[in-house]
Amino acid sequence: MNISTPGRGSAIGLVGFDGDDTLWKSEDYYRKAEQDYLDLLSHYIDVHDTRTARHLLDVQRRNLAVFGYGVKAMTLSMIEAAIEITDSRVSAKHIQCMLDIGHDTLRHPVELIDGVRESVAKIAEDHPVVLITKGDLFHQEAKIKVAQLHDLFPRIEIVSEKDPETYARVLSEFDLPINQFVMVGNSLRSDIEPVVTLGGWGVHTPYAVTWAHETEHGVADDEPRMVTADTAWDWPAALQAIQAKATAARGA
Repeated sequence: MNISTPGRGSAIGLVGFDGDDTLWKSEDYYRKAEQDYLDLLSHYIDVHDTRTARHLLDVQRRNLAVFGYGVKAMTLSMIEAAIEITDSRVSAKHIQCMLDIGHDTLRHPVELIDGVRESVAKIAEDHPVVLITKGDLFHQEAKIKVAQLHDLFPRIEIVSEKDPETYARVLSEFDLPINQFVMVGNSLRSDIEPVVTLGGWGVHTPYAVTWAHETEHGVADDEPRMVTADTAWDWPAALQAIQAKATAARGA
């Protein structure tokens, strides 16, 4: 089925997939970077104080509108946070170490999550699919290339934010009603909430670890437009469940 002409006769016309921690592992490497950062700060302050890690999160959130998401944004925020929390006592040597943490994280292995390739291929037999991933353009492009996903996704969107406006823009390019769109992802905040708010559908597959910023959302546990799939292997069944819900909604 051509990606430019989604299946309008079906209750599901297009299926979107998130990248980080949905298709491939990511947050594990950010967590290691944060721990390495705290290890450096232990030369100056008590890193066992929960306010230390919280301070880094606050700085990252403060910088989202300027730096966006991704490793480069994290690294700049680490340096800024370290200068602030040590009252400018952090050494040039340790700032260089933070830059090294960023470089190492940018080079982390790209490991597809179990069942991803098989399930996406199966879903693509019946529905057009699109990859919608958030973060630094260069890093996301590199991960997609290493993961060798171009054969699965004829259309790939790398966006700076995942909010209702972004999803509405992407879907307008497909000329597709939002109620025929399903988004598959690990983040309730970024992958599910904006889509169901617009009237679309979501498949939520939780990942083992989640960035604190992404845990804040307004999705109810019993959200009727969302289905939970424990693993990537469960995606085809979840799509069938949504297909039944969407078909019933169209006939109501």
